[in-house]
Amino acid sequence: MSEQVNQLVQAAGLASRAGRWQEAERLWQQVRALAPQHPQALYSLGVHALQRGDAQGAIELLQAAHRAAPRDPMILLSIGMVERERGNLQAESEAIQAALALDPYFLAGLLAKASWLERQGQARAAAQAWRNALTVAPPQPHWPDMLRSQLEHAQRKVEEYRDEFAAFLEHRVGGTREALEFGARGRWQEAASIMVGRSTPYLSQSNQLCVPRLPAIPFFEREQFAWAPELESRTHDILREMRQALRDEQAEFTPYIEYQPGDPVNQWRELNHSRRWSTYKLWSYSQPVDAHLARCPATRAALEAVDMADIADVCPNAMFSALAPHTHIPPHHGETNARLVAHLPLIVPEKCSYRVGFERREWKVGETLIFDDSIEHEARNDSDDLRVVLIFDVWNPLLSLAERAMVDAMMAAHREFLAGAQR
Repeated sequence: MSEQVNQLVQAAGLASRAGRWQEAERLWQQVRALAPQHPQALYSLGVHALQRGDAQGAIELLQAAHRAAPRDPMILLSIGMVERERGNLQAESEAIQAALALDPYFLAGLLAKASWLERQGQARAAAQAWRNALTVAPPQPHWPDMLRSQLEHAQRKVEEYRDEFAAFLEHRVGGTREALEFGARGRWQEAASIMVGRSTPYLSQSNQLCVPRLPAIPFFEREQFAWAPELESRTHDILREMRQALRDEQAEFTPYIEYQPGDPVNQWRELNHSRRWSTYKLWSYSQPVDAHLARCPATRAALEAVDMADIADVCPNAMFSALAPHTHIPPHHGETNARLVAHLPLIVPEKCSYRVGFERREWKVGETLIFDDSIEHEARNDSDDLRVVLIFDVWNPLLSLAERAMVDAMMAAHREFLAGAQR
C-alpha cells in the first residue's frame, strides 16, 4: 500500500504545481482513503477546502494534520490563516505564535506575525517584526516568489519606521547634540543612525596590520596636528607646482590602481589601469621619487616639515591625486590603522564629496582632511572638471614613539617572512 500512496502523493504534487486543482484534490482524497492520518493529504485537503470558502472543513482537516505532524510550523500557520478568514484574531495569533515556538526563524511565520500586528494598529511593534523577517530572509535576489510581495512591504514599513524614529530622535536630542563641540557631533549623528537601523558601526579593517584597541575615528581634527597650519599656508606654492606638473608631465600621472589579471579585486574593475584616477608620485612605499621631488621643491619642503609616517616598505606615500570628472572611487579599506591619510585639497569643483565610515565631508581648498583609511571610505567627483588633492601619510597620534617603532618592526618582519616564502 505504501508504494501506491507514494505514487498518488507524487501525482497530486504534480497536479498542484500544474494548477490542476480539482485533479489534485481528487488524488489527495485517494491518499487519505488509503492512509487516513497522512499529514500531507490532510494539510492539502484543508488548503483546498479553504480555497473553496469552506472554513469549517478547512480547520477540521488542518487540525487533524497538526495532530498527525505536530512539529510542522506550516500547518499551524495555515490554521492561523483559516482563523483569520473566520474573524478569530486571537486564535490566529495563537496559531502564529505556536508556529514560531517550533521555529523562531520561520520566515513565513515572522511575516504573518508582522502582518497581524499591523492589522491591529500596532505600527511600531509591526515594524520590529517586519525587520526580524528581513533579517532572516535570504538576499533579495533569492526571495521566494510567494513571499516577495510581503518582503517588499516589509522593506517599506521598516524604512517608514526608521524615518519616524529618526525624526523623533532629532526632535528630542537634536538641540543637545548641537550644544556639543563640533568634532563630537558626528559621533552622535552616527549613534542615532545606528539606533534607528539605518547603518551599522564602521570598524577598522586593515589590509595588513591592525593595531587593536585603537578607536575607529573616521576624521581627526586639524587642530590635533601641529604641522597643519604651516602646511596649509603653503597651499598656493604647492598648487602652482602641481599645475606645472599637470601641464608639463601629464604622462607621469599614472593609474593609481594597477592590479594584475587574475587578482580578486572586483571593486576595482572599472578603475584598474585607468587614468580616471591617476597620481603623480612624490614618495612611493617609503621611497622618494627623486625626479618628481626635484620638480616640486616647495611641495617637498612642505611635506618634510610634516610628521609623515615611516613604516617599512609601506610609507610614507605622497602624491598628487587626480580624479577625473564623473568618477567614483568605490568603498575600500587601507593597509593599517597605525597611520592616517591626509588630503590637502588643491582643485575642488562643486559636486565632489568624501565619505569615511558614516561621516561625509567636502574638500575645501587649503583645508586638510585627516582620516583613518582602514575604515571603509570612498570618494566621488560628480562634476564636469578635474579634482586634485595632495595625499600623504602621517602617524596615528594615539600611538607612542615606542609603538611606532613596534609598527615598523612588525611590518619589516612581515616583509622578511614573505621574501623568505618566495625562495
